[in-house]
Amino acid sequence: MRLDKFLQVSRLIKRRTVANSICSRGRVKVNGHTAKAGKELSVGDTLSINFGDEEATVYEVLEVPAGNVPRGRASTLYRRIDNSEDSA
Repeated sequence: MRLDKFLQVSRLIKRRTVANSICSRGRVKVNGHTAKAGKELSVGDTLSINFGDEEATVYEVLEVPAGNVPRGRASTLYRRIDNSEDSA
């Protein structure tokens, strides 16, 4: 599945045009490399998304669906990876 389509289906980004836009600005990395919207994803890939001035958010792809998925199942397609260590 294409990167921009995955971002939309997983609901990490609401619209595919917005996903396309942030990819073209170089704000999305796949496995540490800047990725274009047409990059094909596979299970185990890591996505790093920079939404602005904040530190990039990192996700691991757990499943690549064949098409659209129900809203309730969208969050099962990825796992967020925390960048910072928790200190208690």
